[in-house]
Amino acid sequence: MIRFEDLIEKVRRNNPDADVELLRRACVFSAYEHKGQVRHSGEPYLVHPLEVADFLADMHLDSVAIAAGLLHDVVEDTLTPIERIEEVFGAEVAHVVAGVTKLGAIPFSSSEERQAESFRKMLLAMVDDIRVILVKLADRVHNMRTLGHLPEDRRRRVAQETKDIYAPIANRLGMSKVKNELEELAFRHLEPEAYEALRAKVEDRRRATEGLIEDLRQTIATKLTDAQVPIVQLEGRIKRLFSIHQKLKRQRISVDQVYDLVALRLITNSVKDCYAALGIIHHTWSPVPGRIKDFIAMPRPNGYQSLHTSVVSERGFAFEVQIRTAEMHQVAEEGIAAHWKYKEGRIGADRDEQYFLWLRQMLEWQQEVRDPQEFMQSLKVDLYPEEVYSFTPRGEVKALPRGATIVDFAYTIHTDVGHQCVGGRVNGKMVPLRTPLANGNIVEIVTGQGHSPSRDWLSFVVTSRARNRIRHFINGEEKKRATEVGRKLLEREARRYSIRLKAALTEDAVGRLAGELGSQKIEDVYAAIGYGKVAARQVLSKLAPESSLAEPPAQEASAPRARDARSGEERITVRGFDDLLVFRARCCNPIRGERIVGYITRGKGVSVHSLGCPNVVNLLYDPERRIDVAWDSQDDRSPYVVRLAIQVEDRRGMLADISTQIAGIDTNIKKVEATTSDDQRGRISVTVEVRDVEHLDQVVKSLRGVTGVLDVERAAR
Repeated sequence: MIRFEDLIEKVRRNNPDADVELLRRACVFSAYEHKGQVRHSGEPYLVHPLEVADFLADMHLDSVAIAAGLLHDVVEDTLTPIERIEEVFGAEVAHVVAGVTKLGAIPFSSSEERQAESFRKMLLAMVDDIRVILVKLADRVHNMRTLGHLPEDRRRRVAQETKDIYAPIANRLGMSKVKNELEELAFRHLEPEAYEALRAKVEDRRRATEGLIEDLRQTIATKLTDAQVPIVQLEGRIKRLFSIHQKLKRQRISVDQVYDLVALRLITNSVKDCYAALGIIHHTWSPVPGRIKDFIAMPRPNGYQSLHTSVVSERGFAFEVQIRTAEMHQVAEEGIAAHWKYKEGRIGADRDEQYFLWLRQMLEWQQEVRDPQEFMQSLKVDLYPEEVYSFTPRGEVKALPRGATIVDFAYTIHTDVGHQCVGGRVNGKMVPLRTPLANGNIVEIVTGQGHSPSRDWLSFVVTSRARNRIRHFINGEEKKRATEVGRKLLEREARRYSIRLKAALTEDAVGRLAGELGSQKIEDVYAAIGYGKVAARQVLSKLAPESSLAEPPAQEASAPRARDARSGEERITVRGFDDLLVFRARCCNPIRGERIVGYITRGKGVSVHSLGCPNVVNLLYDPERRIDVAWDSQDDRSPYVVRLAIQVEDRRGMLADISTQIAGIDTNIKKVEATTSDDQRGRISVTVEVRDVEHLDQVVKSLRGVTGVLDVERAAR
């Protein structure tokens, strides 16, 4: 446990001009407000703010940031108002504390809305003062280090949020040390069995290659010394577990097939020395084609600079070498925090700094995104590390996420270019719109006058800019059609009951109706009818309450709420309605216990999807068609049929081991298919019956424990 005296000593050592008295008052205030509170570990709560402050001191931040670290939980976890913080510690400290404080007092309709607005608030505060996110990252690092004391459900939720949001934010700020630790800890808690299995395999490889790494290091050192290239630091390391795990899943290979598991990092004096060292290394060993990356000439958007190359030694051992200057190394490790050293009194973000271009641009794109689920999905995409660098025909560089397509590229140029995109040439050759771009591609966009975006584009674009522009256009067109359809339906219903619609549409009646339906004008009411969210007869009864609207004939009555048409399972409740047909979507096949969302379909009722469904994640649906749904409280435990795709090592008895493992946890197997390939890998598809999502998690967890199983994923039916 860090003591306050140790913290002060560290602060003074890093910055002799620090306002120590401010920190002393902040510590006393925090101790008083958190008095009697304990963490899940049983430690006094003050341990946490002290550890956060110590982390910020290690980053060489100023007294305002460290004081905010000591006070960051006071407003959220005690009854102290933010005005009291400002009164005692000043506006700067209060601004940072307010930025990291979640929205607690405001009522929200869902946890997703609360989470989205809390992140939106934090991002807006970041633009004014980057210390907001630095304090939040320090807070998250310590929480992740002590995550094992939380209940499993909360532990998984925090770890998932860390992996999806906070680690990518650290990456976008160039803070690789923070990003790496957050990713490793999240991986450890989200997939403990996979983490431990991989750790054991990598440890075996590390012991086996320990002497080899030292030989390679000595060889490079000798070659560079002979060539008079200065060496500041030269070290060998094994790649991080999470990075290896990502590669294994992406390439579907085993640890033995990861040829760049070992990496050497060379730090030298100047850019000239970096390129000289690269030439010597390539002269000593054979470089792997396509594995040379020059991030010095073309830095990553977060400021990262380095030379990367993969080579093969004379023994056939492949390894990676990273070459950079000491200044580049500091920026690579600490990112934005490296620019804060000894800058006491600095207000925050310089508007001209490249570090904040992505943040301001992202917030501009998100201004019109009010739907919380859409905001969170777009945020995750925007935080994705940019890894593909393509060029316009004029040589302008466009940095895009991995997997970005011709359409994504078109929207980076201009919205109208994206809307009118009909094709693209990559390196002079026409390619389909969904073609993923690669580093170094020269891309020319072909446009057509009057052409408009297709909904199909949403299934393959990856940038939030492209997705938001496409959806905005399509939703506008759909709303026009829904408004016209709704108007005609209401007119037809009015004629049916001999009601003069023009006379009924008085200003008072329209205003009252719009308020009841949460709309603003009559066009919104028409759209709601056209989308199927409200019946024309229901609207008519509110416009003309004095009229007698007889019940429609029995054959015209709405279909009763129904069970799933395919399996007769328990019903799903549509909140606020009791006469809508409900069916589970085939694309994701949601099962009891999963978080679900409903979408009104044209004439088919409500389609229910899991929140992780690709069609929901890709936002293929209009938020206006979304409707709240929940699993019915009836205790109906009819089994759900789920298909699992398992990647395995091709060995004798694997199929028998998997079948035995599944049967051992009281799970029925409906179907099994197995195939093998030339890479000594097998693919097994198992269809099983499960009771709910907890049962499914148990099956997946059990299968991952089978020796030789590389990956288990839930597949579409």
